[in-house]
Amino acid sequence: MPDTPPKEKANIRYLKPAQVEAMRDAAYTGRHGDRDDAIVTLLYDTGLRRGELASVNRDMVDLDEAELRIPGGIQKHPPTGGTPDPVTFALDRSGELRTVRTLRAYFNDADLDDALFPSRKSDRMTGKGINDVVKRLADRAEVRPYHAAGRGGPDDVTAHTLRHSVAWRMLRAEEGNTIYDVRNRLRHSTVATTEQRYDHFQKV
Repeated sequence: MPDTPPKEKANIRYLKPAQVEAMRDAAYTGRHGDRDDAIVTLLYDTGLRRGELASVNRDMVDLDEAELRIPGGIQKHPPTGGTPDPVTFALDRSGELRTVRTLRAYFNDADLDDALFPSRKSDRMTGKGINDVVKRLADRAEVRPYHAAGRGGPDDVTAHTLRHSVAWRMLRAEEGNTIYDVRNRLRHSTVATTEQRYDHFQKV
């Protein structure tokens, strides 16, 4: 597998933890504070893709065990074909992300049937709807993402920016993680994929 081109690496945008916190705070200046906070928090904790998060059901979340369990069928399928194995994410229970507490607040406020994030117009939010929430909060918080060649603007922030931000957080803001831990969290098919995308996040 070829290396990720330098230009593509330079365009990998990420946010630092304080910027994500600013987006979470900005959620409560709107009508759907608990929901929007939960969306950003889950994306930033798990590294889920926007389409995957849109497909998550309420009963896939076990707050007593601080777990999110998702079947292979809703995960992105590898280019080689086949269905990924089910995966269980350990959710942040008492750390800085406060994922479990955030979800409890959301569950107390929301009337949920099947979808974790229902829509007023349909049974569940779409991946685009998830992305729109992220972009709206980035704009409110006026966060400017980082990349290897400098900085971007709030308009450059997407749900996938939060996925890249998980890699940066694990390698730079947390202790004890390796590129293998990032690979497992983001569910890349090989660790080589993780290295090609994020080796420039590590200090040399």
